[in-house]
Amino acid sequence: MNRYKDWLDQAERDLEKARLDKEHAYHEWVCFTCQQAAEKAVKALCMKVNLGVWGHSITAILRSLSEVMDVPEDIISFGQALDAFYIPTRYPNGFDMGKPADYYNEKMSVEALYAADTIIGFCKDHIVG
Repeated sequence: MNRYKDWLDQAERDLEKARLDKEHAYHEWVCFTCQQAAEKAVKALCMKVNLGVWGHSITAILRSLSEVMDVPEDIISFGQALDAFYIPTRYPNGFDMGKPADYYNEKMSVEALYAADTIIGFCKDHIVG
């Protein structure tokens, strides 16, 4: 059974959670959750086209996907930006001192939301239509 729809639905839900975290200035969580949302959407698209992928790198997954379809460079660039949020947004040892919340701000949240929304839209366009 191909569960791409479950993955896409969760990607959209994760993006909505990121928007809620932005309202409360949890910017590190916005950035991380946007990475998760985009990763799940890209994996959904891979499932839809029967491309097996592994790992958490949106960039690597999109590059694998580009072997079977056209993936615009801006989509890959958004994936690269979001991949940078995978670990340091969650762990204090991602930085020499301080906690992740000290290193993320509203501008970064807005950019992460835009990147994730764009990647999810790209994936939805190819899944639905």
